[in-house]
Amino acid sequence: MLLEVFAKACARGRFRLTHFAILNDHLHMLVEAGDRSQLIRGLQGLAIRIARALNKHWGRRGKVFADRYHDRVLKTPREVRNALVYVLANGKKHAAQGREVQVPGAIDTFTSAPWFDGFRESVRVRGIEGLARPVTAARTWLLTLGWRRHGLLSVHDLPATA
Repeated sequence: MLLEVFAKACARGRFRLTHFAILNDHLHMLVEAGDRSQLIRGLQGLAIRIARALNKHWGRRGKVFADRYHDRVLKTPREVRNALVYVLANGKKHAAQGREVQVPGAIDTFTSAPWFDGFRESVRVRGIEGLARPVTAARTWLLTLGWRRHGLLSVHDLPATA
C-alpha cells in the first residue's frame, strides 16, 4: 500500500523521492527538491497521501503522524553515501540489535533497496516486476555519481552507531 503511495508521489514531480525505509513507527527518506518551498510542499503532500492510505487501511480517521519531519541537507559525497547506508540498512541494524524489525534477507525489502543500483553484489528481488516503481531516479550529482567516489554499498553494510 505504501509503495503505491510512493509511486504516485513520484509521478507528481514536486520533489523526487529517491530512497526510503519503512520502519516500525517512522519513515526515512532521501529526497531531492529544487528549493525549500518544493521540499515542504512535496513532503506535506506525501504525508497527506500516506495518512489517507493508512487510515483507509485501518478503517479509522484522524491524525497519523505524531510529529513533523526532521530534515538535513546533505552537502558532500561522503554524507550522501552514509545516508544511503543509513536509509537502506537501518532496519537490518535494528534487527541485529534484537529490536522489533525483522529483516530476513540480504536486503531490507521494506526499503527502496530492491530498486537500488549501487550495491557491489548482484541483487535480485522476485515479485517486484509488476509493481510501480516507488522511487524516482535521482538527478543531482551527489545522489547519482558523487557518493560512488567512496565505493559502492555492500548488502552487508550497517549504519554506524551514534
